[in-house]
Parts: sequence; structure tokens; C-alpha cells
Amino acid sequence: QVQLVESGGGLVQPGGSLRLSCAASGFTIRTYGMNWDRQAPGKERETIASINAGGATGYANSVKGRFTISRDNAKNTVYLQMNSLKPEDTAVYYCKAPMIPLWGQGTQVTVSS
Repeated sequence: QVQLVESGGGLVQPGGSLRLSCAASGFTIRTYGMNWDRQAPGKERETIASINAGGATGYANSVKGRFTISRDNAKNTVYLQMNSLKPEDTAVYYCKAPMIPLWGQGTQVTVSS
């Protein structure tokens, strides 16, 4: 079964950190570019981080310098390290393999004091 499963979301205070994981099964991420998207309440889904098969990364301006996307091909897993979290980062975060295309079910991140 081809799927992506996100984990690691939760409630965190402003300024805190979380690391999201995206475990792939049924295919090998090694040859695919992978993205992290998010959708905040009342807003459209947006891509915030991407990593291509060669490891090159890109970020939305809203998260640049605070978030880091990485991949572990041996574990078939993509990560999103989120630091200096802000209330406006509150959203459901989705892992995506755009060339398949395939999305995970999402994981909720809430930044609140």
C-alpha cells in the first residue's frame, strides 16, 4: 500500500520547537522530491518546504530560517524541524510526494500559550 504517514504534531508554546516525521511505505522516497504543506484554519493549503532527490531544499518566506526539511533515505522518512514557532504556524501539516501525487493524512500543530 502506497502511503505517507505524518507524526510529531502537538501543542507547543510560542518560541518552542517540534519535529514532524513523514514515513513513506509502498514506494522509495529516494528518487522523489518531497514537500511539506500546511493548511491553517480558513486559509488555503500552501507548500512551505521542499527537498528534491538530490537534497536541495526550498522554503516559503514565512518559515525560512526557522524550519528545516531533511530526508533519511535509509529510513524512507522525511522530516520537518520547526524552531521558533509562532501562533501563526498553527495549522494541519501534510507531507506530499507531488510527482505521484500522494499526500498524508496530516498532523495538527498548535502554537499557543
